[in-house]
Amino acid sequence: MDRSVTAGTLPLVLVPGLLCTERLFAAQCAALAADGVPFHVADTLRDESLTAFAHRLLARAPARFALAGFSMGGYIALEIMRTAPERVAKLALLDTSARPDVPEQSARRHALIALAQGGAFAAVVAQHYPLFVATARVDDPALRTLVETMAQTVGAAAYVRQQRAILARPDARPRLADIACPTLVLVGEEDRLTPPELGAEMAAAISGARYHVVPGSGHLAPVEAPETVTAELRRWLAG
Repeated sequence: MDRSVTAGTLPLVLVPGLLCTERLFAAQCAALAADGVPFHVADTLRDESLTAFAHRLLARAPARFALAGFSMGGYIALEIMRTAPERVAKLALLDTSARPDVPEQSARRHALIALAQGGAFAAVVAQHYPLFVATARVDDPALRTLVETMAQTVGAAAYVRQQRAILARPDARPRLADIACPTLVLVGEEDRLTPPELGAEMAAAISGARYHVVPGSGHLAPVEAPETVTAELRRWLAG
């Protein structure tokens, strides 16, 4: 999804997470378009490493831009901050972490990869969904349909590539202090995949970072609390 550049407005690149598409940012994209902010949503379906994801994004992005990464998109954003920090004018890290997997997380990813490769992709999505949303939203049919629709668009093959990229991600914590651009760290209050303490850890390590916890939201804050996330992104872009 692209919008033409508006003079004097910083371009924005949005980076979706695992099993997500541009529909994750539908509310934010509508608001950005109304604000005249030029933006596009990065392609996260064709590569198998954070380095390759970052290279593809940088090849398409403007010379200098604002960067907002959600979950796996945050891992990609941190890789860009390692390799091309001069390109990024502002950084937003949404429901993500700077830490690598612990062994239990890696083992679960490998098991889900095996399920996807064995033709049980629907079961993979079913396992992810309860961890994606706040407990009160688990039985929300519209939210479940959105997650399943995004997953169907991603597909099993791209999902496996994404998981392999996540498995290989480095510990980004030692580089957080090097981030010098205005940074927003946002996390859902009930995020069980990248909980608030991991967001607080990143915000504390990045000089001047703004840290915001979204009340009542799980991991999918952009769709569980779209108005709050949009307001925070607007504040970050305008700051």
